Amino acid sequence: MGNLFTHIKNLFSPFPKVKSLVGLQGLERADIIFHNLVAEKKVPGLAVTILEKGEIVLQKGYGFSDLEEKIKVDPRQTVFRIASISKCITGLALGKMIEDHIVDLDESFYSYVPYYSKKKYDFTLRQLAGHTAGIRGYRGKEFALNQDFSIKDSISVFKDAPLLFEPGNGYLYNSFDFVLLSLAMQEASGILFQDYVKENILMPLGLTNVFTPNDDFSSQAQFYSKRALCFTEATEVNNNYKLAGGGYLSTCEDVAKLGQAILEQKLLKMETYEELLTSQIVNGEPTYYGLGFQVSQDSQGRPFVGHVGSNVGAYTNLFVYPEQEKVVAILINCTDPKVQNELDLAINAIFKEEV
Repeated sequence: MGNLFTHIKNLFSPFPKVKSLVGLQGLERADIIFHNLVAEKKVPGLAVTILEKGEIVLQKGYGFSDLEEKIKVDPRQTVFRIASISKCITGLALGKMIEDHIVDLDESFYSYVPYYSKKKYDFTLRQLAGHTAGIRGYRGKEFALNQDFSIKDSISVFKDAPLLFEPGNGYLYNSFDFVLLSLAMQEASGILFQDYVKENILMPLGLTNVFTPNDDFSSQAQFYSKRALCFTEATEVNNNYKLAGGGYLSTCEDVAKLGQAILEQKLLKMETYEELLTSQIVNGEPTYYGLGFQVSQDSQGRPFVGHVGSNVGAYTNLFVYPEQEKVVAILINCTDPKVQNELDLAINAIFKEEV
C-alpha cells in the first residue's frame, strides 16, 4: 500500500471550490453543504439518503469510500459502520421479544444472566435499554478494543465495576448497557443475538445490506481519522462484541429503509412502538431517550426519533420526523469529524422551500 499522505492533494482535485448557497432552494442548498464538506476536506466521504413520504428526494454519495484507490461513495453500495444507529435495530429486536413474551422489560437482568457479577442494586432490561441502569461507560481506549470477544466474553472488561448510581435515579448514555442487554436477549431466546436480529428484524424488513463485522460482504468503506492536514487510516477495532450498541455496518440506503420502517411502524404493534419511542423519566425530568432510540428535537426544535452515532472510523445520523414524514440518513467514514453543525444546516435546508 502506498503512502496515503501523498494522495490527498490529487484525491480532492475533482471537487470544485466551495460553492455559494445564495438563492438556492432547500434540497439544492443541502446538496451543496454536503458537497462542501468534501471540498473543504472536512470528511473523506459521506452518503446521504433523504426520504419524504417514502419517496427518495435526495440520494447521493460525496467524496471517497477509499482515498488511496479513489473509489467514490455509492449510497446504495458502500458499506459504512453505522455506530449507535445499531441501537435502533436492537430496540426493534427488543420490542419483538417483548411481543413474543421472550423477555419482560421490568424483569431483573439477573433473571436472564444469573452469572453476572452481583451489584449493590438490581437493574432491569428497561433500565439497560434506556441508559438508566448505572452501568459505567468506556474508560481510556476501551472504545477501540480490537479483541475478538463474544458478547458473553466481553463483559470481563467492565463486570467488576460498581454501579455509578442507583438504577432509575440517573442517566448515563453508554454502549456497555447494550452489551448487557444483548446478552440477556441472547440468553432468553436461546440463540445468538445476531441470528435473532437477522431472522426477526432484518429479513422481515428487507434490510439485506445490514451486516455484522464478521459477515462476508463487499464494497466496505475504508475508515479514517482526521488529522490537521489530512486523513489517516483509523485504528483497527473489532466491534462484534458490541454489535447491539454500535457494531453493525450498512449502506445508507438500508439505513434510510430502517428509518422508513420506524416511521411507518412496521413489524411491531403500535403500543410496542409507543414503549420504545417514549422518553424515559428520571427524577421527574425526561432523558430524551427511549429504548434504543433518541427521542428528542433537532437544532431547530423539530421532534425526531432515531440516533446520532460516533465510532472509530464512523460518524452517522438517522433522523426520523413523524410529523413531516421525512427520513434523513447520513453516513460518514471518519471518526468524529466535528461536522454536526454543517449536517444540521443541511437538514434544516431540506425543510425550507426557499432559503
